[in-house]
Amino acid sequence: MAKLKSSKKRIKQERVQHIRNAAAMSSMRTAVKRFEEDSSQEHLNEALSSLDKAAKRGIIHKNNVARHKSQLMRAANAAS
Repeated sequence: MAKLKSSKKRIKQERVQHIRNAAAMSSMRTAVKRFEEDSSQEHLNEALSSLDKAAKRGIIHKNNVARHKSQLMRAANAAS
């Protein structure tokens, strides 16, 4: 267990960040799965938006987001 006040604060901050990041990851995955189930334009826009938000917040790397967006767009073009 941490002894210093700053260490205790850091642990508390990391716990809050972990919860926030986990929620954002979950919503991102849900949006992508919704698009995979029903390849509509509305679900595609929602999935792309959630991926961009995750990259902006630093939850996942921007190149990882670019790869996922490319795969989604490829799937959308194949479906149409």
